[in-house]
Amino acid sequence: MKNNIILIGMPGAGKSTNGLLLAKALGKGFLDTDVLIQVHEGKTLQQIMDNTDYLTLRQIEESVLISIDTQNSVIATGGSAVYSAAGMAHLARNSTIVYLNTPLQTLRERIHDYETRGIACHPDQSFGDLFTERTELYRRYANITINCDRHSPEEVVGSIIKGLNERK
Repeated sequence: MKNNIILIGMPGAGKSTNGLLLAKALGKGFLDTDVLIQVHEGKTLQQIMDNTDYLTLRQIEESVLISIDTQNSVIATGGSAVYSAAGMAHLARNSTIVYLNTPLQTLRERIHDYETRGIACHPDQSFGDLFTERTELYRRYANITINCDRHSPEEVVGSIIKGLNERK
């Protein structure tokens, strides 16, 4: 039975914010994989990037994703979780994967700390290029896609719940 809900999407899409609200609305637990990484490593995502590189951060992320063993939870993933086929396959076994689809312009309005946010990307990669590259991966893994453009967190959560109910 797929009783977990995985949220995927770009940094700034609202995975953590909407995930917590969704967990409260559905009476589920809540995990944020970025927080799990930081606790596991004892460093912020940006400190990990500063001390190593984006590929090391992605390896750490994959290790954390594969280690998740929970039921009846909402899991907000880092934006780069979709680079790990093994991590996504592990999560998909007992989860419905929800892509929070947010337009590039909206993300740019929300994210003002691209260079210091700890985003796992090549140092020369622009946010627009990252968006294009990741969008294909998000669509590939998603069971449900939610349009988040100009919607409040409450509206997004309502859309997610509606989408989950339609899959039953």
